[in-house]
Amino acid sequence: MNAIKVKEKNNVIVLTIREKYYIINMYGNFKGRSGRLNIMVSASVLSADMLNLEREVRRLESSGADMLHFDVMDGLFVNNITFGLPVLEQIRYKTDMILDVHLMITEPLRYIKHFAQAGADIITFHAEAGSDIAETIRAIRAEGKKPSVSIKPGTPASLILPYLKDIYMVLVMTVEPGFGGQRFISETLEKITEIRREAEKLDLDLHIEVDGGINSDTAAAVKAAGADVLVSGSYLFNADDMCDTVTIIKEVN
Repeated sequence: MNAIKVKEKNNVIVLTIREKYYIINMYGNFKGRSGRLNIMVSASVLSADMLNLEREVRRLESSGADMLHFDVMDGLFVNNITFGLPVLEQIRYKTDMILDVHLMITEPLRYIKHFAQAGADIITFHAEAGSDIAETIRAIRAEGKKPSVSIKPGTPASLILPYLKDIYMVLVMTVEPGFGGQRFISETLEKITEIRREAEKLDLDLHIEVDGGINSDTAAAVKAAGADVLVSGSYLFNADDMCDTVTIIKEVN
């Protein structure tokens, strides 16, 4: 059985040992730097009990999670449909948690004002979704919200590097967008490192969020690569103790 896999690219070695991921950074300081980052957990509502959503929100409020991650899917950009403005408005009415809204929709520029008015604090849109990236960033800022841009696993980081100075956060999808509970794609680790390295070169206070397949093993890997906001769905909501699980995600190395 091939239990050990090694991949090297852009001065980053990704070592996979029996499905656990380790980062060896050949230019030196990422793993140390990631230890100094303020790690945040964004809990994905996609994995919550939809028939008891207010109860789930109360659990999150006492869990130590920093944000509530709200995935909006339109059935076009991704092959799934989730929830939209009415649900977001009700969640906003019930909690003061940071609402981290992830738009997996075509032409997101059309809906920025609506989601801002519905209560989003951070609005993430996909670079591949058909709207002009710079114009969409400006629209989010015009609504007084924090702009974030996401890329799919197959999209190169170079597509969004020119916009880093204008945004609050980058979301690197570590699974294909559309469904929860997928397996982590280890090849995305090098993109996290590339984005973090560019942000440091530009002296930017940029957050890098990751979404997909996050658990105690992959959390350590993405933090070592340079991520500081970790979206957790099924791993968090299916845990026996949500508080302990949030602590594990934040503290595991």
